[in-house]
Amino acid sequence: GSTLFEFTKDFLAGLREMGIGYTFLTNNPSRSIADYVAKLKAMGIEAEPGQLYTSTQCTIEHLQEKYPSAKRIFPLGTPSMCEEFRKAGYVICEDNHKDEPDVVVVAFDMTLTFERLGRAGWWIKNGKPFIATNPDFICPTDQPTMWVDCGSICACLQAATGRAPDAVLGKPHPNMLRGILQRHGLHPSELAMVGDRTYTDMAMAACAGAVGVLVLTGETTAEAAAAYSPKPDFILPSIKELGEKLAEAKQQLASA
Repeated sequence: GSTLFEFTKDFLAGLREMGIGYTFLTNNPSRSIADYVAKLKAMGIEAEPGQLYTSTQCTIEHLQEKYPSAKRIFPLGTPSMCEEFRKAGYVICEDNHKDEPDVVVVAFDMTLTFERLGRAGWWIKNGKPFIATNPDFICPTDQPTMWVDCGSICACLQAATGRAPDAVLGKPHPNMLRGILQRHGLHPSELAMVGDRTYTDMAMAACAGAVGVLVLTGETTAEAAAAYSPKPDFILPSIKELGEKLAEAKQQLASA
């Protein structure tokens, strides 16, 4: 959505005052980094491109590592996402059986057409690597509809082709945090993953060895948080309380 919590700006200002860096992390690959920077600015939050990390960046880094010779991709994704791949040096293949890709990349595609879905299935059936940007079955929305996400599109293709994705990136895949760790030269214990979902945010924190901070301002209830295993390092009502705890810890260190 486009509505901020009343404490969001104060929390971010507090982090800056304490010298703590932060990155906005999302499984949603439908927007480019530039689009997300613009969205945050419209909400009153100034952010640099280096403070954004999406499942698109994670997927690009995975392809560069696992398929270094791959340069041609057939994507099911938005024009904004495709532009990110072009900037990384990839060629976007057309919906044509003669325009052969090296890899099929499936994402949260709000521009999905029946023709491109069928072409993706054709290439997957013919043995092309099948990469998913994120595992989400639906994308949360405040609209009176259901946004069918990457996981559901992949389930359709798996049923049609008999092949599951070769890799599913995005949270909870640890590579989503590895990119940030490498970017800033951090050890996992120096990074806190703050989120409202146990099975993506907290699962990824545990898998990557980062500090897990579960906030109860989103999907997870207090009851569900108490029952979740492994237990996150912190369970807090919101990022407001996280900011307060960080300030207290900072003060204690200064006076030690």
